Amino acid sequence: MQAAIKTKYGITPELAESGGGVFFVDIDGKRVWDNQVTFRFPEDAEVFAEIDKLKT
Repeated sequence: MQAAIKTKYGITPELAESGGGVFFVDIDGKRVWDNQVTFRFPEDAEVFAEIDKLKT
């Protein structure tokens, strides 16, 4: 996911290591993906859509 975001947007996301399969995405302090809620990992396009919302 980090590489995909860097390739598409030219930004390097900050990664915070965790354990137990926890994966979430925060954009400007807002949580836009949490696999503890969705019970799955996102497709790149789902995270890209959240980033694109900020650009409009």
